[in-house]
Amino acid sequence: MRVKKDDMVMVIAGKDNTKTGKILRVFAKKDSVVVEGLNLIKKHIRARGNQPGGIEEKEAPIHISNVMLYCPKCTKPVRVKKSLLENGEKVRLCVKCGVAFDK
Repeated sequence: MRVKKDDMVMVIAGKDNTKTGKILRVFAKKDSVVVEGLNLIKKHIRARGNQPGGIEEKEAPIHISNVMLYCPKCTKPVRVKKSLLENGEKVRLCVKCGVAFDK
């Protein structure tokens, strides 16, 4: 997976096309991510005891192929390449401008 938790991504397909948000969860086995404030669904909740029922909005997973990492320098969604630094550390780099996403 080329994206991690807390990365800024842009949705490139679907109803939330061109919107950006931060990744909250990554589901590696399902190849999907949950992005903050995007792909909202309505969940109906039954009342239980003293807890009232109602309709709650929550984020649903988005397939990884429908999001791209967002580069703050390019201000665009970009592809990522992995590179090895001199000290042996692996970093993710923007293909267009070379900015490192891993700090």
